[in-house]
Amino acid sequence: MKKLLLFVFALCLGCKSSSSLTADQHEYAIPVDTSKRPISNQKNKVYHFNGLSVRNDFPAARLNSMTQDNDSTYTANIWPENFPINPSPWYAFKLWSAFEHEIYLKLDYSNGAKHRYTPKLSQDGKHWTVLDSTLLDRNTDSTSAQLKLKVGRDTLWLAAQELQDHRRVGEWVQMMSQSALVTQKSAGKSKLGRDLYYLNLSKGSSAKKPAILVISRQHPPEVTGYLCMKSFVETIIEEGATNGFLEKYRVMVYPLMNPDGVDLGHYRHNAGGVDLNRDWSKYHQPEIAQVTSHMVRETMTSKNDVILGLDFHSTYRDVYYTPHESIERKIPEFTKAWLEKIRVAVGLDDINESPGKNLRPTSSAWFNRQFGATGITYEIGDDTPRDFIRTKGKESARAMMELLLAE
Repeated sequence: MKKLLLFVFALCLGCKSSSSLTADQHEYAIPVDTSKRPISNQKNKVYHFNGLSVRNDFPAARLNSMTQDNDSTYTANIWPENFPINPSPWYAFKLWSAFEHEIYLKLDYSNGAKHRYTPKLSQDGKHWTVLDSTLLDRNTDSTSAQLKLKVGRDTLWLAAQELQDHRRVGEWVQMMSQSALVTQKSAGKSKLGRDLYYLNLSKGSSAKKPAILVISRQHPPEVTGYLCMKSFVETIIEEGATNGFLEKYRVMVYPLMNPDGVDLGHYRHNAGGVDLNRDWSKYHQPEIAQVTSHMVRETMTSKNDVILGLDFHSTYRDVYYTPHESIERKIPEFTKAWLEKIRVAVGLDDINESPGKNLRPTSSAWFNRQFGATGITYEIGDDTPRDFIRTKGKESARAMMELLLAE
């Protein structure tokens, strides 16, 4: 632990020099072209079919077309914003009917994508339940799925994951900012003018404290990673004053990196048609350009040494993408110790770590290239139980604070 502390407080050790308060440009072994690419927007409208109505004219909706096949069967076509793209077919729309009855609804991707997200249902857009598995059938190659639904006069929300759009995330940001330990600001604007939310966590001045960077939602459908990030941040706010953590450390949080993609109902990309987690090199997209500049400007102005960067994502299973042991970083002993504490705290047999060599222009690679920090991509499974997500986020925060405070 003494060795860990020496690394933590060795201010600016391994930092990239910069003559201005902007991020350096970095070269990677596997570069990615992140220049703007055209997208195809869905048409927002209300569909009417013999008493049944369906709409997609709300933030985070995705429904490209709707047809009626027979008296009780309908097809919803779900297409991505552009190609090529990670096959993460997001869908979200509302249904209601003039009379109560059961319908069969086919989700048809027909573009090479396969059904990924277990349908979620809600009566109010706030409280969600998972569709009973007996009411879901996939075709042989999973390029479509058929749901059995009961519809009536009350609106039924159907979505791939719980809706956490720009407004809803903003409400959480406002709630967190009620704490005296939290300052809320904007890190800039998205391509379409939405605020890039930013929370600063610190007890007293942020100056000359080691800093931890936390980001989430570079990819619109990855709601479970966002939910874990919420629990992680809330725990730091709740416990970080009494245990002394926020007296010694600064935590900088960017909870919604891709607000346009989220509100447009995208599979993966921003309004510029680009995967933001490949733009951490030349900063072609405004969201990455502004957030990286904000991080560098804030930490250089306040003389913070960035030691850790966490990027919360979602995938098919829980996994941690960590730096390979060959990558130099300020707190090399932290990763293994942190993951082991999490494993024990949440009762896992295996923590599922996957080390990498930072070959692509991703956030975790950038944390290391720009600051010499430990960069970790924290992935939560699409279907990980929500109560376990909250527990994992909470215990991850506690383990981090305990390690970084240890003498």
